[in-house]
Amino acid sequence: MNILNQLIVSIVQMMPKNIVGFFSKKYIAGESLDDGIKVVKQLNSKGIYATMDVLGEAVKNKEESIDAKNKAMEVLDAIEKHKLMSTLSIKPTQMGLLIDEEFAYQQILELVRRAREINNFVRIDMEDSSTTDMTINLYKRIYQQYKNVGVVIQAYLKRSFDDVVVLNKLGTNYRLCKGIYVEPASIAIKDRQAIRENYLKILKQMFIDGNYVGIATHDKYLIDKAYKMIREMNIPRDKFEFQMLLGVREDLRDKINSDGNKIRIYVPFGKDWYAYSVRRLKENPSIAGHIVKSFLTLGKR
Repeated sequence: MNILNQLIVSIVQMMPKNIVGFFSKKYIAGESLDDGIKVVKQLNSKGIYATMDVLGEAVKNKEESIDAKNKAMEVLDAIEKHKLMSTLSIKPTQMGLLIDEEFAYQQILELVRRAREINNFVRIDMEDSSTTDMTINLYKRIYQQYKNVGVVIQAYLKRSFDDVVVLNKLGTNYRLCKGIYVEPASIAIKDRQAIRENYLKILKQMFIDGNYVGIATHDKYLIDKAYKMIREMNIPRDKFEFQMLLGVREDLRDKINSDGNKIRIYVPFGKDWYAYSVRRLKENPSIAGHIVKSFLTLGKR
């Protein structure tokens, strides 16, 4: 199946941009900030929260990174202006992490400071393993000054439980996900059920230590197990939320919402939607299979 999916990825990359865009629009709000605002308002009308992200991680220089930071600042301003139930998510490499760590720190610090002024929050996303240490160190530095910032932990990395033991002592606000980047077996768990078990082990430790957790998954098995853990540990509703990607498992999203749990949807937008879409395919080739399935069943809907 992996070989087939890899082949499908190659085929999808050769498709005209407008066709890829047709299938991607369910998962991306659009190209403009106004597109993102519109989608967030629709979610908010259902009592669903959001986190907004301006697409475009592959910055080549500080000028591009500053532009990315300014666009993220516009998102914070829009959230305040429109009274949106949304936070901001950012990629550290988009803020210049691979160009200059100190520069990236100052960029993100500026965003977190602005978010605090409007009583909001910034999530520092986690990228591939080459940036894990830098991202955690950057988060720790910012957290020393401002508490309205959180980080992401990827359950498939073998190091993650140990990272959490340390980060829990700070009172870290987490997004816990399985992880999507292709990593070597030496540092990443490859077995699906083993990843699930590590996810639940990490989640339990976060709850034991009293941390706030964004339970980010579309896996019904994990959602059911999280429900059970929350019930058995008597975790108050203000210590967790569930998180999902835009356009994915909306049935589960609505069930979680109707159960009275807080749910937050990741809402990406921007002119770099095509590069984002192709990158997601390369990171997780199984997505390509869903695209082809959608294409083949389009006329039957």
